[in-house]
Amino acid sequence: MITQMTQRFAIGPRETATLNTSGIREHFLIENIFTAGEIELTYTHYDRMIVGGAQPTSAALTLPCPESLKANFFLERRELGALNVGGAGTITVDGKVYELGNQDCLYVGMGSKEVSFASADAANPAKFYLLSAPAHAVHPTARRTQAEATPVQMGAMETANERTIYKYIYAEGIQSCQLVMGLTQLKAGSVWNTMPSHTHDRRMEAYLYFNMPQGQRVLHLLGESTETRPLWVSNEQAILSPPWSIHTGCGTSNYAFIWGMAGENREYTDMDAVPLDTLR
Repeated sequence: MITQMTQRFAIGPRETATLNTSGIREHFLIENIFTAGEIELTYTHYDRMIVGGAQPTSAALTLPCPESLKANFFLERRELGALNVGGAGTITVDGKVYELGNQDCLYVGMGSKEVSFASADAANPAKFYLLSAPAHAVHPTARRTQAEATPVQMGAMETANERTIYKYIYAEGIQSCQLVMGLTQLKAGSVWNTMPSHTHDRRMEAYLYFNMPQGQRVLHLLGESTETRPLWVSNEQAILSPPWSIHTGCGTSNYAFIWGMAGENREYTDMDAVPLDTLR
């Protein structure tokens, strides 16, 4: 199990415009989210979000407190969202056990000292996608299943972006300090996500692409609307999206993705639309 985190430093649109493919991948793509029997964490300097994954197998995994946090325990000054994209599992928070099935979510509030992750079946392990942001107040730990999430139907078959959005941690759902988290599932025959595109320079955003059929990919677009950059993304890989960047993608089949944000507010609708005819 890890004791240190990798780090990603923030860069601006001018620097991004000069990067080649390997540079774009180095700064914005997290290739390894889930490793059997381990917890993977990446500390980003975009709103100090931590992006990671826990994949317990035969033994439970305990959330570590990397030395670089300069804290007594991981959630001393932070909050955490965990969304399961694997088999059934549990998250234990200070002795209380929460069961999470596929696409169920748990919010863990600031001040929680001991957090551990376990799978119900090592042969079909849980895969907990983790997002953590700095917190300034205590909100209660709370679970929300996908059945309890707030579904919104968006898009249309004619524009190949028919999708269902499930909202878990947001202003009208599970309460948090600044963390926002949800899931989007594209319907069969639809491939575009977040189209028309948008930015929100008050919040960063991270995507985890998953439920991608074997051999398929998503072409993710980032950058300024007039200076876009492409990234080919595989199943269960994550994208970091700076506040100034668009974030949209097109798959070679339908897929799902988890979106998570942190910044000045938790308003899901706080976004600045980018007209299609301005994209370059």
